[in-house]
Amino acid sequence: MATVKQIGKKACVIGGSGFMASLLIKQLLEKGYAVNTTVRDPVNPKKISHLVALQSLGELEIFGADLTVEEDFDAPISGCEIVFQFATPVNFSSEDPENDMIKPAIKGVLNVLKACARAKEVKRVILTSSTAAVTIGQLNGTDLVMDESNWTDVEYLKTEKPHSWGYPASKALAEKAAWEFAKENNIDLITVIPTLTAGPSLTPDIPISVGLATALITGNDFFFKAMRGMQLLSGSISISHVEDICRAHIFVAEKESASGRYICCAHNTSVPELAKFLSKRYPQYKIPTEFDDIPSKAKLVISSEKLIKEGFSFKYGIEEIFDQTVEYLRSNGALKN
Repeated sequence: MATVKQIGKKACVIGGSGFMASLLIKQLLEKGYAVNTTVRDPVNPKKISHLVALQSLGELEIFGADLTVEEDFDAPISGCEIVFQFATPVNFSSEDPENDMIKPAIKGVLNVLKACARAKEVKRVILTSSTAAVTIGQLNGTDLVMDESNWTDVEYLKTEKPHSWGYPASKALAEKAAWEFAKENNIDLITVIPTLTAGPSLTPDIPISVGLATALITGNDFFFKAMRGMQLLSGSISISHVEDICRAHIFVAEKESASGRYICCAHNTSVPELAKFLSKRYPQYKIPTEFDDIPSKAKLVISSEKLIKEGFSFKYGIEEIFDQTVEYLRSNGALKN
């Protein structure tokens, strides 16, 4: 079925050079949108070569903008009806998450929203959050279902300080600050809450989330430890295809009845369950399947029921997600056949 071209519509993608954002730009251009995007370093060809390549698809203008500088966003947002906010500071090895991630994440989101409030044409803002803002806390019991009403317990994170606690804290606090500002300033805000994301990337480098999702296949110890930590901290390994996540962003941006938060999760599993699946599907890789210190079953499922009820359908299940990701790594020389 041919896609309907959105003639004359203009969107702004804040933080356009990343894994999700660059694919979203591609999808928007293919739908006929004119797109403005912001990057931190617009004169570095290595950082933006994949965006420059997308200019052949349609009208794409690349702006330099720094999340800490409020006025940087006025020019790129001007004339846009929809604003997608992806940019967020990430520093997993930070010794000072409060100042390196949490405060800049909140400030960055508010700077973008302030520019949206000033721009008369903006009809809707889509903020990319994370399931890290939903599932983390002192989870008691198993077979839990997490939905949009759940929030990560920031006090727990700040008190217990588990490994990489700054990232989930920053995502939860930035999203809450966005909701408060949107309410006070009458902004039509929607948040999309993706899971761990895999699939092929347009970016020059292999995205961290792809490294994480494929840690069992590649045998990368750093990413495997992070994946183990993810299950122990958040209760599950939940995965989606990047293409579906981008499609969900455009879906809620265009759907008039959409409102509030939307979780975007294609598949819930655990490290041991995923290892068994991958070992069977890709026997050529020596994938470990015995784990003493990781629960064999996920504590929870992250539900996309709200998004599906709105009319969205996922294109990719766990098989396609990994088949395409493995092919992408092979074509990049990061994985042997």
